[in-house]
Amino acid sequence: MSGAVRGRGGLTGSLRFRLLAGAAVWIALALALAGLVLSGLFRDHVARRFEAELTNHLDQLAALTELGADGAPVLRQPLSDPRFRRPLSGLYWQVGPGEAPVLRSRSLWDEALALPPDEVADGEIHRHSVVGPAGRQLQVLERAVTLPNGTAPLRMAVAQDESELRAVVADFNRVLWLSLGALALALIGAAVVQVSVGLRPLVRLRAELAAVRAGRRKRFGGDSPREVQPLLDDLNALLDHSEEVVVRARLQAGNLAHALKTNLAVLANEAEGEAAARRVAEMRRHIDHHMARARAAAARGLPGVATPVADSAGALARVMEKLQGGGRGGGRVTVTVRVPREHVFAGEREDLDEMLGNLLDNAFKWAAARVEVSSRLEAGGMLAVVVEDDGPGLPADRRDAVLAPGVRLDESTPGSGLGLAVVRDVARLYGGDLRLGDSPLGGLRVELVLPAAATS
Repeated sequence: MSGAVRGRGGLTGSLRFRLLAGAAVWIALALALAGLVLSGLFRDHVARRFEAELTNHLDQLAALTELGADGAPVLRQPLSDPRFRRPLSGLYWQVGPGEAPVLRSRSLWDEALALPPDEVADGEIHRHSVVGPAGRQLQVLERAVTLPNGTAPLRMAVAQDESELRAVVADFNRVLWLSLGALALALIGAAVVQVSVGLRPLVRLRAELAAVRAGRRKRFGGDSPREVQPLLDDLNALLDHSEEVVVRARLQAGNLAHALKTNLAVLANEAEGEAAARRVAEMRRHIDHHMARARAAAARGLPGVATPVADSAGALARVMEKLQGGGRGGGRVTVTVRVPREHVFAGEREDLDEMLGNLLDNAFKWAAARVEVSSRLEAGGMLAVVVEDDGPGLPADRRDAVLAPGVRLDESTPGSGLGLAVVRDVARLYGGDLRLGDSPLGGLRVELVLPAAATS
């Protein structure tokens, strides 16, 4: 049952998975948004710095340009940035009265900036994006400047390769996303630790629940966080109530059975004739039968109920050896109990004693000299308790009949004929069964299949 609940819904049914998945999604979204914002801010910052640098170059170009004796513009001294003097460096300038330059930087070599036709007011800066040398995209700033003693404004332009801007932004983005990825892993790791610590009380509660179901403890512990403690208090209250209901029901049923048996004993003493005696005996058998069923039904699945099979089998074997009247061969019957201590029945001791008591009683009645009790674990969390004897056995065609209430195979042996029927009914109420077969000892082999309680 617990395994079925644990596997229900797969990963999506896990609270740990839901918390971690939610944290991972929000961490990823938050860091992705932060990354986009930071990348955009850095790109804008670099673009502004890029444009400010071009503006400085443009201002320096305007300051160093003057008119020569022939009225043509000349550069008083080279611009400070050495890239203007290195061919195809990516940083260029040119000066001219129109689209054709009169002066240009050495970096342009034998080319010119292809400026679009434009009307630029004196002192105003215009921006362009053009294709420059080697087919590279350039960002251009141009200004119309009228020099002293000049008659017409000159178009002064500086340009820089945009790939430099893109390279700087790409390098920053690479470092940024790697850093954010590492931060995401660190935050998710922290979330894993936080969820593990936060769910630890529930893990402990699950272990305590398994212990209660297995019968290793009766109640849940009280040392839990304030958010979990009310749940434990309610569960303990529910366990107390369930136990109280079962005890009260058993007490009332026991009182009823005692009253009925007392009256039946009086009727049996006063009954005249064999028919009346049989009726009283039959009524007594029915009371015993239904009392056993009621007790088993009340105890089935009750948390915290578990009984070691070895204790019950050992105690019953000792009682049977003392009370036996001798085997069918005339000698005493010896009983061997081979039941591991870890084999535990998930039910009441009283029910196990009654079932095993009936089986041992039958085995002692039919055994010649030996009775053996053993146990083994079966698939599906079941436990098989095996009782064998070396008696005459039971034919296969009569095994179904012996499980019917009131049927007796040999009238010479004392008893009511109700034992095996009661055992089978009680076992089935616990979800088990009763199986009959041939024993290697030569007699009957009875397998009592019952639910096993977890021992760890």
